[in-house]
Amino acid sequence: MFFDQLERIFKGVFVIAVVALGMSFFQKDKLPGPEFFSEAVLSDPLQTLTDKASFQTQINDQVYTIIPLFDYHLSGVVVTDYESGSLGDIYHHRQWKDFLNVKDLCVVWGQNVQSDVFRKLRYRSGSWTCFFQIPDRQTGTQFRSDQLSNNHILTDNIDLHRLVMRAAPGDEVRISGMLANYQNQATGFERETSISRTDTGNGACETIYVTHFSITKTANPIWRLMYRVAGWSAILAVLGFIATLLVRPAKRIFR
Repeated sequence: MFFDQLERIFKGVFVIAVVALGMSFFQKDKLPGPEFFSEAVLSDPLQTLTDKASFQTQINDQVYTIIPLFDYHLSGVVVTDYESGSLGDIYHHRQWKDFLNVKDLCVVWGQNVQSDVFRKLRYRSGSWTCFFQIPDRQTGTQFRSDQLSNNHILTDNIDLHRLVMRAAPGDEVRISGMLANYQNQATGFERETSISRTDTGNGACETIYVTHFSITKTANPIWRLMYRVAGWSAILAVLGFIATLLVRPAKRIFR
């Protein structure tokens, strides 16, 4: 009886966890309305000439040369993100040995947020791109493509790395650093930054060596917590059920 009850408990926990996981998956990255954000996201990024010289940094035995072009400050809303070196990414870590670019954040600001038009679009991030889909012509006339940027976030600081990795769609973020080109001479890899918000296509992404990063507004914290708890609960329920099957005595069969 004891092991039968354990099996039922683990099955019940698993079903509840899967339902909660499905619900939270579709809510955790929901974009809040304009009233959620501070006035900081209404301003355009601040870009000024820098006096900082080129320098080198080392991560995982790879040496990178960073060439600063402009000091840069951006406040905006994350609409989609991409983790460099994720399971499906064959480029950043395995091919390019690029451990400096830790994450890509696609961000909107200004009239796109104020008018709420940013929530009418669909967004998707790739290994070096941010795609957005405009549903109709009216939305297209409202949306300003020069108030969206895909930002390659560079850092060699573990504390900044952890902060950047926490950022998710719906969050308001504040980024300070330098628009910079960078290269890894050992692998022949190099990437240049965009220095304009009006360019498009290949090379239109901003490459930011970050000196300060903060999440000033966190979206959907309850749904995100539910997603994490449900995921771990589902895994533990499966492991518990398997363990119960392994340790329970064999059932006697009476004829």
